[in-house]
Formats: sequence, C-alpha cells, structure tokens
Amino acid sequence: KSRKTADPAADSSPKLSADKHQNETTSKKTLSVKAAKEHSIPKDLNKVLENKVMETILDLSYVKLSALEIMCSGNSDREGIVSKSVSSRSDLIPGVYEGGLKIWECTFDLMDYFSEAEIEFTNKTVLDLGCGAGLLGITALRGKADRVHFQDYNSTVIDEITLPNVVANCINEGSGKDRKSSKPLSKRARKAEGSPDVLNRCRFFSGEWSQVSQLLLSSNKQFSKYDIILTSETIYNPDYYSALHDTLAELLDKNGCVYLASKVHYFGVGGGIYLFEKFIEKKNVFRTSMVKTIDQGLQRCIMEIAFK
Repeated sequence: KSRKTADPAADSSPKLSADKHQNETTSKKTLSVKAAKEHSIPKDLNKVLENKVMETILDLSYVKLSALEIMCSGNSDREGIVSKSVSSRSDLIPGVYEGGLKIWECTFDLMDYFSEAEIEFTNKTVLDLGCGAGLLGITALRGKADRVHFQDYNSTVIDEITLPNVVANCINEGSGKDRKSSKPLSKRARKAEGSPDVLNRCRFFSGEWSQVSQLLLSSNKQFSKYDIILTSETIYNPDYYSALHDTLAELLDKNGCVYLASKVHYFGVGGGIYLFEKFIEKKNVFRTSMVKTIDQGLQRCIMEIAFK
C-alpha cells in the first residue's frame, strides 16, 4: 500500500474541532491535565488482536482505522474519542483527543531518516513519545533496542492501536501454510505465536507528558533515562511546548538524543518547527540541528536535539 493509503489525510495539517476554531482562548484555559497510567500487557496475546482488522505499509502491520471506528461505535471506547473524532470530523480535540488514531506523514519521514543516517538502536533504551500507531518504536524494536516505551495522550490509542500493532509486528505469523494463504492479511486470523520476549522489553503509558514523566521518575520500578527519544508531529500546538520541553529535559539521558519530525507550519493550529526551535533556544538547555528537510507537499523537517 502507498503511504497515502495508510492515511489519506496525512499530507494536511490537523483539523481542529469547531469549538477550538471559535474560541482558542477558552479552550486553552479549560484544558485538563490527563493523569498518567501504565497499561499492562495481557497474558493472552490473542486477546489483543481479537476483532482487529490489520493492514500493512512498509512491511509493518497496523490497525485499520475505519474498522476500529465501526467496532468502537458502541461502548468499547471508554474515552469516547473515536466517536467524538468521527462526529466532529476533527483530528484534534484539545485536552480530549490529540490525533493518535491516525498515522501522520512525518512518521514515514523519520523512518526513512533512520535508514539514510544508519541510526543505531542496538542495546539502546528508546521512548516513542506521542506514539500513536507506534511505528517508530516498533522500528526501534526491530533494530534490537534493549527497551522501548510507548506513550500516547489517550488510553484508547494505547489499548486499541499501539499495543495491537506492537504485538502484530513482533509475533510469528503462524505456520507456513497460513503465510501462503490466498486470503489477504486483513482477513486472516491473527495468532500470537512466539516472541513474548520482545514484549518483555516494552512498556506502555497514556496520559499528559508531565504526568507520565512524573510516573516514571517516581515509580518503584527500575528506570533509567532514555538514550533515544523519538517523536513525530507533536509540536503542532504552541500551548504544549513547555510541557514537551520539560519532559525531554527530564527523561533524556545526558548523552542521549531526540529525533523530532514535524511540518514547518501547522495551518490553523499555529505550531511549527521553527517556532519550537526558537522556544528551545530561549530555554538554553538543548542544542538543535536540522538534519533533513523534505520539500514534497507541505515542507517538513527532522530536528536532532541533545543537551548542550
């Protein structure tokens, strides 16, 4: 499948809810802080893939969003973000839903950059921040990362998209007979056979960035800061820059590196790569470098961030 098939709207800026357009100031004041939560990995991995329709892109499996929308039309989505996103025709409902259901274009830019720059994940501790589908973290797992943690604002995204995607991409595809089946991948029964050791290297979190950071740093579980933090299309809203900056400063190892992919400007939302770069400069904690610029469609960039 082409990348646009995976996400037909990936080359556009996020569409905000009508309420956000009408009253940005009110929305900003009423944003609630979403508590952090760690999501346990079910012992029966087949339950994770139950009723999931999968598609593939760049040899990675991912949950088909249109099928998830149908499945969550009832009460299976406790946050209600799927129905709210569909009914409002919005990719973003600030403080409620932050876009994690979709695979955004810059995710693929960053994956391409991993190959071009020969980024080494072996034995690294990695955080996929604002993970959504989790394709960046999955790529790190495939690259022999020692540990990969996934974070998204919404618990529904972690339970219904991220975790199923990680399981689907880190298990055996069943017997050779299944692989030779004439049925398309999305129609085959998915069986979680093998590779539980891969999932032992993963942890999953939902909640607002500062809350997740606090949960990790105060937890009784052993925690070491991340060698690599991956994040894509997370700087669309300038209101979130302070929380993002502080989270990177708190969780990144002193010798670590952040790879951030973004559009140059997010129309209608106000954020963008150069605005965030100026924000970082004022804080005087990190140094930044633009390592790649993509001019196809909306201009996009990849920024490397490290401590000064």
